Amino acid sequence: MKILRLIPFFDPTVGNWAAEARLLRWMTFLWLLAGLAIMFSASFASAAADPNIKDGLYYFKAQLIWITIGLFLFGIIVHLPLRTTLKVASVGLFIALALLFATHTSVGETRNESTRWIKFGSFLIQPSELIKPFLVLQAAQLFGRWQQTKWQLRLLWLAIFAIALAGILLQPSLSMTALCGITLWTIALGAGLPMSQLLGTAALGVIVAVASIASKPYQLKRILSFLNPWLDRAGDGYQLSQSLMAIGSGGITGVGYGMSGMKLYLPIQDTDFIFGVFAEEFGLIGGIVLIVAILIFGAIGLRVALKSKDRIVSLVAIGTTVLLVGQSFLNIGVASGALPTTGLPFPLISYGGSSMLSSLIVAGLLVRSAREVSSAEVIPLQPKRNDRSPNSRPTRSESRDERQARLAAKRQ
Repeated sequence: MKILRLIPFFDPTVGNWAAEARLLRWMTFLWLLAGLAIMFSASFASAAADPNIKDGLYYFKAQLIWITIGLFLFGIIVHLPLRTTLKVASVGLFIALALLFATHTSVGETRNESTRWIKFGSFLIQPSELIKPFLVLQAAQLFGRWQQTKWQLRLLWLAIFAIALAGILLQPSLSMTALCGITLWTIALGAGLPMSQLLGTAALGVIVAVASIASKPYQLKRILSFLNPWLDRAGDGYQLSQSLMAIGSGGITGVGYGMSGMKLYLPIQDTDFIFGVFAEEFGLIGGIVLIVAILIFGAIGLRVALKSKDRIVSLVAIGTTVLLVGQSFLNIGVASGALPTTGLPFPLISYGGSSMLSSLIVAGLLVRSAREVSSAEVIPLQPKRNDRSPNSRPTRSESRDERQARLAAKRQ
């Protein structure tokens, strides 16, 4: 029976979970299944037309493998006490940090002017995705015990966080750096750190972002093309203009599942711009339903954070919610032209093994946090009347005069 706990769809213990944990679990599965269907539609035509693949199911089958591994990890995390997971957070962070900087060595894989991957045989690992859950766990511990932590240790961990963000920025991946930085900042905000320090950190982050854009011409071109992608539809504005045409082609109700025509021309249609394919096939109504569902998921996550009486558990809930919901809206914003074009996948929907593993681990941490909110048992201060033995007598508090008389008797 214990083995069934590791199979999330058939977990027999779910009935004993808190309502928020059950809701988040089922919404994660719904999000995952819907994402698999969307990814299949977005990737089939391009995979079938690729002379190196010639199999429309190639990406679908690969995604199923990563989902299976991710769900296994999800099942472990939701049944593992959060205090146990927190103990290995620092080890996981340092391993992910080593992999992150390994991308800058000979084992790094460069694609589209970015070196974000490490190649293991036919598989690609993206350390910037895998480091996200460990950043949340370690930040929750640091900021949750901020007042009890020595200033030397504070500076050490803040330096490690800065090194991690710098490693992601050097790949370069400005969008992932911004997402991780915002997540760390939000956790610190939830922990109640001084606003002056938070505002100073935010200002520093903006300065670093501006410096990165100014030093990399292609990032500056993306910003300018985002303002008006139609000026250079065949060049820097190609991705966004195609995505906007796909969204516009969907109209109110969409063209129907699998019937997207723009996915044949939309670049990276199964990852960064997968929302364009979804919006074309399901239209404005489908887009609104998706956005509302993500907002509900986020609201439940924030409710978990507010209900938790354990500060660290609350901060883990905040960080995981920001990662899943925040990254989703960043992806939607890029595809719809509300934000500059960046390479950020849609959690639980876009194709990619590292993104899928990271997203399911983060979702598992959020569900586990929800489970621990109501897991504490209330211990009564006095025994119930029915639990007293027949010979027991009710006790009452000792008055001041009685206490003085007792002490005087002892002295005699």
